[in-house]
Amino acid sequence: VQLQASGGGLVQAGGSLRLSCAASGRTFSSYVTAWFRQAPGQERDFVAAITGSAISTCYADSVKGRFTISRDNAKNTVYLQTNSLKLEDTAIYYCAAAKLYYTGCSYLATGQAYDVWGQGTQVTVSS
Repeated sequence: VQLQASGGGLVQAGGSLRLSCAASGRTFSSYVTAWFRQAPGQERDFVAAITGSAISTCYADSVKGRFTISRDNAKNTVYLQTNSLKLEDTAIYYCAAAKLYYTGCSYLATGQAYDVWGQGTQVTVSS
């Protein structure tokens, strides 16, 4: 599986963006997929994850109620709908995937759970 993230851009605070993570490969529905983000000078942080079947989702506390992760396995794509964006949401957003079973959000929130990473897409929130 290879991943291609897109959809980033410049948006005013309070605005919205929908990020997409397009995957190659016919078994994408078997992959847990996640979004991470990294702001300048900071560590990479978990944002959200979704299981292959989309039955389970996980979110960082900082984005709960504002961001929604979803997937369309027919299109081999995972989405991250970002609403009510804040200045602190400014970062490069990366999607990642791994072929594993859901064992809880704690593990899926760690970067080590994923062995496939896409390039990032920049999200910049302005005041």
